[in-house]
Formats: sequence, structure tokens, C-alpha cells
Amino acid sequence: MDFGIGAGTLVLIALAVLFLWSAVKILPEYERGVIFFLGRFQAVKGPGLILLIPGIQKMMKVSLRTVAMDVPPQEVITKDNVSVRVNAVVYFRVVNPDKAIIAIENFLYATSQLAQTTLRSVCGQAELDELLTEREKINKSIQAILDRQTDPWGIKVSIVEVKAIDLPEEMKRAMAKQAEAEREKRAKIIHAEGEAVAATRIFDAAELLARNPVSLQLRYLQTLTEIAADKNSTILFPLPMDLIKPFLKAMKTE
Repeated sequence: MDFGIGAGTLVLIALAVLFLWSAVKILPEYERGVIFFLGRFQAVKGPGLILLIPGIQKMMKVSLRTVAMDVPPQEVITKDNVSVRVNAVVYFRVVNPDKAIIAIENFLYATSQLAQTTLRSVCGQAELDELLTEREKINKSIQAILDRQTDPWGIKVSIVEVKAIDLPEEMKRAMAKQAEAEREKRAKIIHAEGEAVAATRIFDAAELLARNPVSLQLRYLQTLTEIAADKNSTILFPLPMDLIKPFLKAMKTE
């Protein structure tokens, strides 16, 4: 019995395998297939098993996962004429696979270019202090613009974060001097406020002692005790006016 397989049969088997290979597609959960029938958009299919007619139907894969795209550092001149370098990261994903394929040639490249120009535009409309202190506001402004402009492409921009703002060296030195001057200003204000409080307390104590002469004498004796406790070679004893007033009156009567 002859079990040989002819060359024609082998060719048919090979064609059948190639047909099945090109006709059967399997997409993972995070991908969708945009199907074109004779060049015209037909449907979005997936995930799972997809059967295509080779030569008639064509499928283009689109990932639905969130993409984290770095925006290269951009030279920006702020509203107050300060030159800075700003970079950011953009998080986006495809929500309409058919639009991402049909409406734009390369949505990744287009989103990257749009993010760069938008970053320069938004940062250029803000002053340097606003860039440094109100970064959340800048992030939301860039995100809103990108989301609005990429919506016709079937893309949703969810987050934009400005990562770093590089300042010129002379600007860094100027800001350091400004911060130092601000700290000195606060220190002087605090010292002046302390002096004012101390002066008020001394004035209140003087009024209290003036209303009670006995308290003044006790304070005088306490001061003498404190002076005597120190090891001083010379001690000056202040004499209250109450003690020397009789002598002054006697000298005047003579």
C-alpha cells in the first residue's frame, strides 16, 4: 500500500496552514482590533478569538492600556521674561480605537508633539512665581487643553504632571538672596515684637512697685542678695532716694 503524499497535496496543506494563520487572530484583554473590509471600516472587535478573511479583511491592533509619556524638556520664557526649562509626564489612553486609527496617522507621535507645544504655551503665559508655587493649577490647565484637543482622536488625557523646572544659575542665586533677606526680615520683626512685649511688662512692673513702696524695698534687698552671691571684687550699692532725702533736706536748711 502506498502512503506517499504527492507534491500537490503538500502545497494544499501549506496553503491551508497559511490561510488559517492569517485568518485566526487572538487578542488579549487590553487590545482591540479595528477591522477594515476592502479598505472600509467595518467594526471594532476583541478581545479573544477573531476570524478574518485573508486578502479581504485587515485588522489593526490598538492597546487600551494607559500610556505614560515623557515630555522632553522645553525652553520656556515666562510672562515676566525668565528663561526656564520645563519637562512633564502625560498619562493618556485610547477610548475609541476606531478614531485613534482613522482620525490620526500616528496618535502616539501626535499626542507627544501636542503635549510639547501645550506645555510651552501654558508655562509661557504664567509668571515664574506662579510656576513654582501653583504647579497643580498649571497641571490642570495643560490636562484640560490636551484632553479637549485629543478628544477627536479617541484619546482621553487623564493626568499631566510637571516634573521639573530648571532655573538659570543667576536666578537661583537671586532667589537664594531673596529667601535670606526674607528670613532676616522675619527675625527682626520677631525681635522687635519681643522688645515691645518686654517693655510693656517692665512698665507694668514699675507701676506696681510705685504703688507699693514696701515692694520696692523688698526688691532692693533681693537685688543686694543677688549681687552678694556673685564673686565680684567691686560691688556698687545703689541707695534709694527715700534713704538720702532727710540728709538732702538737712543740707538745704543749713
